[in-house]
Amino acid sequence: MNIEDFDFDLPEELIAQTPLKDRTASRLCVLDKQTGQIQHQHFSDIINYLHAGDCLVLNDTKVLPARLYGVKEDTGAKIEVLLLHQEENDNWEVLVKPAKKVKEGTVIDFGDGLLKAVCTDIKKHGGRTVKFSYDGIFYEILDELGEMPLPPYIKEQLSEKDRYQTVYAKEKGSAAAPTAGLHFTNELLQQIKDKGVEVIFITLHVGLGTFRPVSVDSVEEHTMHSEFYRMSQKASESLNNAKAEGRRIISVGTTSTRTLETIARDNNGAFVETSGWTDIFIYPPYQYQAIDGLITNFHLPKSTLIMLVSALAGKDEVLHAYREAVRERYRFFSFGDAMLII
Repeated sequence: MNIEDFDFDLPEELIAQTPLKDRTASRLCVLDKQTGQIQHQHFSDIINYLHAGDCLVLNDTKVLPARLYGVKEDTGAKIEVLLLHQEENDNWEVLVKPAKKVKEGTVIDFGDGLLKAVCTDIKKHGGRTVKFSYDGIFYEILDELGEMPLPPYIKEQLSEKDRYQTVYAKEKGSAAAPTAGLHFTNELLQQIKDKGVEVIFITLHVGLGTFRPVSVDSVEEHTMHSEFYRMSQKASESLNNAKAEGRRIISVGTTSTRTLETIARDNNGAFVETSGWTDIFIYPPYQYQAIDGLITNFHLPKSTLIMLVSALAGKDEVLHAYREAVRERYRFFSFGDAMLII
């Protein structure tokens, strides 16, 4: 399957640069995966498509203010560092820019010495391992010095850090937000629970894969980067009960989806309390084992995310919905509008 099969024309002005004031005010494109029928709604209408007994699965990862700006201690050259994930203690896998200036032994200074990092390893994919040194509490220093790592297609500054964070974010560790969840408010989640929908939390820390484009012509040759996930016993029991009783499992976002499908794949369709690393790559004609529906945003052309969505609802149907969304002037990507596939 060729990467060009997942391309579509997207006017640049449809790439959302800022979040809406009201999280639930985004538009919602509802795609029936059986018939291909499309409806245009608003995100607050999502409750009308959820039934008592459904399981709504959300990723409770919390985005770190993971972009740091520092200088090389010896030359004063400016260095940008993006934290990807913590390896152990104060050792982190990071991306650096410009990479050619950061070799093993390079020391980078942040905040006039408030935080320092020494490069200890150069990764095959071009990333680095650095060891941080500091006085105090690392995450407090990160909150003071770091910026939210907005995707490269967002050119405007974010005035409120919390707007690139879901209202239920809890587990620190992501280099990017699980953006489908940005549409929910605590009030909407309470309304959903009051309707009898079971809300379940799992964790996947979004990592390097989010920043890696597909660079091969053949989809099958692309390799996904691994990301850390965790599922609790409570979540696994709830999901197994739902499956046994024929109730729908609706995933919020591609990150929740990849976690659920990884666990189901590795356990003969069942869910278990577990944690680990997943590099699952979902594209047509993948057969879903875990989920019945998906809430997601509109994704980049030729991305692994549009492939995942196409595996659920059909490539032609998804691309048709995307073309219609362009005609209807939907807002795209992280701060954009949403799609419900059910």
